[in-house]
Amino acid sequence: MREIVLDTETTGLDPLAGHRVVEVGCIELVNTVATGKTFHAYFNPEMLMPAGAQDIHGLSDEFLADKPLFADKVEEFLAFIGDAQLVIHNAQFDIGFLNAELERVGKDKLTNAYVDTVSVARRKFPGQRVSLDALCERFSIDNSNRVKHGALLDSELLAEVYLELSGGRQRDLGLAAEGAGVAVGVLTVSNLPVRPPRPHAPTDVELAAHIAFLAQIKEPLWLKLEAVAAD
Repeated sequence: MREIVLDTETTGLDPLAGHRVVEVGCIELVNTVATGKTFHAYFNPEMLMPAGAQDIHGLSDEFLADKPLFADKVEEFLAFIGDAQLVIHNAQFDIGFLNAELERVGKDKLTNAYVDTVSVARRKFPGQRVSLDALCERFSIDNSNRVKHGALLDSELLAEVYLELSGGRQRDLGLAAEGAGVAVGVLTVSNLPVRPPRPHAPTDVELAAHIAFLAQIKEPLWLKLEAVAAD
């Protein structure tokens, strides 16, 4: 199963108010395992960066001035995500911004299925904090490099969080095949150690030892039960 973990950074909170996407980071997963394939791009938003937004992600007007427009990278972005399921933390935010950018360049809105990890975490941990930092702390994921928000770094962290939310690193109960041709989670007779059969009848020595042991027990319960049964 191919999935794309995705994150964006923006100039603000509302695409309908004219705020723009300034960074997109994507990581490809196959069966919840990162393949090493990524998409990452910064964009010139064609507007000044508000101070509040810059405080969050650190992307300044000077840094973004020579970056491409979203229109210049849109085909590459769409080709990378394809029809894969998207994995996004607070999905409505990122999808809303991406759809606004796609509409500006005359492209259709995204129709990919998606998993909102905020919703998943809230169902799994009701009443608990479900920010990306909080989930990294819960799952002991090192986020010490996350001094400011960054789309690719946050996608990398979210990929690890998503794995834990999906069942953790031992989701196959440790039965994954270690060699070719071995079915996952299947034990075959040829894999089991061969032991001689256990004898079902006691030896004379064992019987004598058992009788000697019983003789040491004072007023055994089974004799009382036999007496009651005889009455």
